Amino acid sequence: MTNQNKHIAVIGSGFAGLSAAAYLSKEGYQVSVYEKNATIGGRARQFSTDNGYTFDMGPSWYWMPDVFEKFFNDMGYKASDFYKLEPLDPQYAIIFGKDDVLEVPNRFEYLVELFEQTETGAGAALQSFLKEAAYKYDIGINKLVYKPGLSVTEFLDLDLVKGVFRLQVFTSLSQHVKKHFKNEKLQALMEFPALFLGAIAEDTPALYSLMNYAGLSLGTWYPKGGFGSVISAMRTIAEKQGVKFYTDAAINGFEISNNTITRIRTDKFTRDVDGVIATADYHHIDQEVLEPPYRTYTPKYWKSRVMAPSALIFYIGVKKKIDKLKHHNLFFDEDLKVHAHQIYRQPGWPSKPLFYVCCTSKTDSDVAPAGHENIFILMPLAVDILDTPEIREHYFDILLKRLEDYCGENIGNEIDYKKSYCIADFKADYNAFGGNAYGLANTLKQTALLKPSIPNKKVQNLFFGGHLTVPGPGVPPAIISGNVASNQLLKYLKNQAYES
Repeated sequence: MTNQNKHIAVIGSGFAGLSAAAYLSKEGYQVSVYEKNATIGGRARQFSTDNGYTFDMGPSWYWMPDVFEKFFNDMGYKASDFYKLEPLDPQYAIIFGKDDVLEVPNRFEYLVELFEQTETGAGAALQSFLKEAAYKYDIGINKLVYKPGLSVTEFLDLDLVKGVFRLQVFTSLSQHVKKHFKNEKLQALMEFPALFLGAIAEDTPALYSLMNYAGLSLGTWYPKGGFGSVISAMRTIAEKQGVKFYTDAAINGFEISNNTITRIRTDKFTRDVDGVIATADYHHIDQEVLEPPYRTYTPKYWKSRVMAPSALIFYIGVKKKIDKLKHHNLFFDEDLKVHAHQIYRQPGWPSKPLFYVCCTSKTDSDVAPAGHENIFILMPLAVDILDTPEIREHYFDILLKRLEDYCGENIGNEIDYKKSYCIADFKADYNAFGGNAYGLANTLKQTALLKPSIPNKKVQNLFFGGHLTVPGPGVPPAIISGNVASNQLLKYLKNQAYES
């Protein structure tokens, strides 16, 4: 049987699913992508309103451009063949108070100057910190994250063994940052990428200072048209390679024979398959779609996982320009430790939340009507807590007041579009475990082979990708995950062909 006669099903059309579909179809396999929702993109879906706004529903930070570029290069293209990247300057603003703001410049020499002005000696400390982070990034991105996490022997690589202490897997990011910087504002600036990893800096390995290198050295970018442009580009490549897409096609069952999936089921149809990559929520597939004999993990296992946060999101259209906002704005005008405690230690709605505001219309005139602003507000919060319309509105009032106080102008009276998104929506749209927004926290006990396994341990031709498995949460890791999962399925299929 040739590759062209073998059918692979990819469940889910987020970044991991599109990546897996592209890599598999490039090898000549028939690939179909099955998406539960009406549009593709997973958490990176877009929606447009009748009055002229276009919102990215999820990811908004374009970091690690080299990972995106590698994907396109592997397919014979460049990212610039599909969309234009705009460098952001400032990269982002961290707001500690109305008149207390750190704007992170795009040019490195200005960044060093900013650190030095904030704390004597911090400019040199930043250069030392980022030199170490560059090493971690090189090893982490080029070696660690492309490993499937199946055995400890994968990590017996000479460079990894030689550099194990420099990688600082057993030191916390918080300790590492405090060793270099005493100023609390600089500490907050250097620790905030941990929020994207789904854990507080005290629980995140210092290995992940590689994220500081990704942001501060490689820059913060914006893909013209938003993340929907990236999704569209990946879909175009997949379709050129013969991939078929099916929307409104939630997979609700498998037919399994001899520990091998032979057919997938939706409410509308069944399809014969030779292999499956599930990039939909891992917990959902493992615990709700698979029959009990074929599940890799137990409910107790899943309950013991430390989850990255969920989020309360507001998509807002405003009928005027707001001068004080930058493209990315981090409101750190309350205590991060208190908010983190109410996410991880005593889960509940935060008493004094930190939040993030993205104003894409600062960079992209096409996402809002002329003279208007497109605003995305995100507040991290614990998974699986009570989510009601009344609670959402209560927090909207809190966040809007702080936003208005900072900007020094009325915003509420100028809103002509508003939509909220929270735990209940993550569960309904993505079957997200606990209503999570990011996946599993990147703690030491949930790193590499300690994450849920890419291969199902009882079904030979079922493999997992996405933010609940290797390498972890975030857009670049999801793209990598699709690549790694596809390689594991390819090995299985080639072994089957050899044996037959």
